[in-house]
Amino acid sequence: MQKIITLIVMILLSIPVFSQEKLEEVKIVKKQKGIQKSFTVTGNTTLITSKELLKAACCNLAESFETNPSIDVSFSDALTGTKQIKMLGLTSPYLMITEENIPSVRGASQAYGLSFTPGTWVESIQITKGAGSVVNGYESISGQINTELLKPINDIPFFLNVYGSTDSRFELNTHFNKKISDKWSSSLFLHGNTRVAKNDMNNDGFLDNPLAKQINILNRYQYYDAEKGWVSFINFRYMNDKKQTGELDFDPDKDRGTTNYWGSEINTERLDVSTKVGYVFPEMPYQSIGFQNAFNSHNQHSYFGLNQYNIKQSSYYSNLIFNSIINNTMNKFAAGLNFTYDKYQEFVNVNDYGRTDNSVGAFFEYTYDNEDDFSIILGGRIDNHNRLGTFITPRLHLRYNPWEKGVLRFSAGRGKRSANIFAENQQLFASSRTFDVLDNDGKIYGLNPEIAWNYGLSFAQKFLLFGKNADIGFDLYRTDFQNQVIVDVLQSPQQVLFYNLNGKSVANSGQLEFNYEILNHFNLRSAYKFYDVRTDCISGNYQKPLQAKHRFFGNLEYETHIGEKGKQWKFDYTFNWIGKQQLPNTASNSINDRLPEFSPSYSLMNAQITRTFSSIFEMYVGGENIGNYTQEKAILGSDNPFGSTFDTSIAYAPVFGQMYYAGFRFKIK
Repeated sequence: MQKIITLIVMILLSIPVFSQEKLEEVKIVKKQKGIQKSFTVTGNTTLITSKELLKAACCNLAESFETNPSIDVSFSDALTGTKQIKMLGLTSPYLMITEENIPSVRGASQAYGLSFTPGTWVESIQITKGAGSVVNGYESISGQINTELLKPINDIPFFLNVYGSTDSRFELNTHFNKKISDKWSSSLFLHGNTRVAKNDMNNDGFLDNPLAKQINILNRYQYYDAEKGWVSFINFRYMNDKKQTGELDFDPDKDRGTTNYWGSEINTERLDVSTKVGYVFPEMPYQSIGFQNAFNSHNQHSYFGLNQYNIKQSSYYSNLIFNSIINNTMNKFAAGLNFTYDKYQEFVNVNDYGRTDNSVGAFFEYTYDNEDDFSIILGGRIDNHNRLGTFITPRLHLRYNPWEKGVLRFSAGRGKRSANIFAENQQLFASSRTFDVLDNDGKIYGLNPEIAWNYGLSFAQKFLLFGKNADIGFDLYRTDFQNQVIVDVLQSPQQVLFYNLNGKSVANSGQLEFNYEILNHFNLRSAYKFYDVRTDCISGNYQKPLQAKHRFFGNLEYETHIGEKGKQWKFDYTFNWIGKQQLPNTASNSINDRLPEFSPSYSLMNAQITRTFSSIFEMYVGGENIGNYTQEKAILGSDNPFGSTFDTSIAYAPVFGQMYYAGFRFKIK
C-alpha cells in the first residue's frame, strides 16, 4: 500500500519516483522524443520536454515554441523585440497560461509576461488545444499552456548556462540544489540577462532591440513524505526587468517628456509567493486533496514617447481540489472551490482606470476512462464575479480509439474573460494613434466581457512507412464569439477604437501534420496551418490584421550515436513560411508612410548545432533568421516620430535580420 501511495502522490505532482532501497544497477535505454503526444490522454495535449527546449535559443518561455507547430510565434512590434504567441489564430490573452497549474500570465503581465520565465527553469510544457479543464478556471477560450518547473527533489546539485548573441544579448543562468533532510529539498535559480549595445540594422534611426537588463530569482522548497502521503511546494520569486528603446540618440535623463528625441522605458518589478499542498489518503490511494495558493504583485512604470502608462496589479489566487472515484477507478471525479482577487491601479496618461475584481467559483469534473479505447471528461463550474455576474462554464472532452494506433478527439466549451484593453495592446502606445473607447455601459472600461464557444475535432494515426515510424494527424477548430472587445485599427491610422462586437466574429483553424523518422536518429516534423479569422467591424467584415491565413512549418533533427564518455553531435533546422497578412489601414497617410493592404509572404530559417563533450558539459551555436529577411518600413514616420503618421505597431516580420548565438551548459551531478 505504501508503494501505491508513493506512486499516486508522484503522479499527481509530476515528480519522478525515488526509492531508498539499494538495488543492482539496471540500465534501460529509450530514445526520448522532444515533443510527445499521447494516444490515451483524453484532451488534445502536446508535451514539450526539456530535450526539445534545448534545440533553440529559448532564453525565455516566449522563445520556447520555435520548434513546435502548435504555437505561432511573432513579434508584437518593431521596438521592444517582444515575441507574442498565438494558437488557433488567437493571441495569448485567449489562452490560459499557467505555471504548475496556477494562472501566471494574465492581466498586467499579458504583454511581456512570457519573457519573465527563463527557459532553463522549465522542466516541461503541456499545450492543450481547445477549451481547457474547468479545474483551472473559466477564462480559457482557445487553449491552455501549462509550464512545469524543475523539481527540487530530483534536480542536480549545480547547473550553469552562459549565452551570448550577435544582437548584444548576454545571459547567465545558475541553478543550485540541495537536499536539506530526508523530506525537504531546496532549489535556488538565478537568472540575469542584458543587452548592452545599440543596434540599428535597417538604418531608420531607431533601436531594433531595446537596451535591457533583467534580474530574476526563484527559491523553491519541496516537502515529500511517502509514508504519510504528503507532498508540498513553497516558492518565492523576485524579478526586475528594465527596457529602453527609441531613437539612437535618445537619453532618458535629458530627453524624457520632451520632443528632442523619441524614447521609451518599460520598468517592471514583480514579486510572487505560491504554495501547493497535496495529500493522498493512505487507505484510499485513488483519493486525494490539493490546495493551491498564490500571491503576486506586478508593478510596471512605462512611457512611450509622450504617452505614459503605469499599471500595478496585486493578485491572490486560491484553489481547493478533491479527487476521488465513483464505484471504481474507471469513474473518477474532481470537485473544488476557488477564489480570485485582482486589484488594478492603472493610469493612461492622467486618466485613472483603477478597479478591483474578485470572483468565487465551484467546479465539478467527471471522467470516464475504460483504459482501452474510450474516455470522456465532462465538467462544469459556476462563478460569481463582481463585474461579470454569475455564470456557468461547461466543458467537454472526448477520446475514441477506433483502431490500433489511431485516436479521434472532440472538445467543446465556453469561456468568459475581461479584456484588459490597455495592458494587452501596449504596442499601440508607441504610435500617434489616439485611444477611443466606444462606451457600451459595460463594467470594464465601459465595455462588456468577452464570451466565446470553442469546438474542436482532431485525429491522429501512427503507422510504418518504408519500415520507419511515421504519424499523421489533423486538427479542426472553431471559436465563435458571442461577444468580443474589438481592437479596430482599420478605421484610421491615427486612431484605435475599442468597442463591443456587433455582428459575427469567428476564428476557424485547421492543421495537417506529418512526422517521419527518415533514418535512425534523423526525424522530420512538418505541418500546414490554415486560419480564417474574420470579424465584423464598424466599416465591414475583415480578416484579422497581422494574422496570416496560410503557414507552413518544417523541422529536421539529427543526432549521432552517443559515443565514449557521452560524446554526441546534435543538429536542428527549422523552416517557417508565413503567408500574406492583412495590414492596418494607412491609406490616409502621406505616400512615404503608406503600407499595402496585405504584407508579402516570407520565410524564416533557424538552425542550431550542439556538441556534447560529456554528461556534464556541452556547447552550442546557432542562428535565427539565417535568410536575413527583414520588414520594409518597420516604423512608419520614423523621420518625424512626434508627427501624425508615426507607428511602430505594424510588425508582420522581423526587424533585426540575422542573429547568431553561442553558449555552453555545465552540470555537477
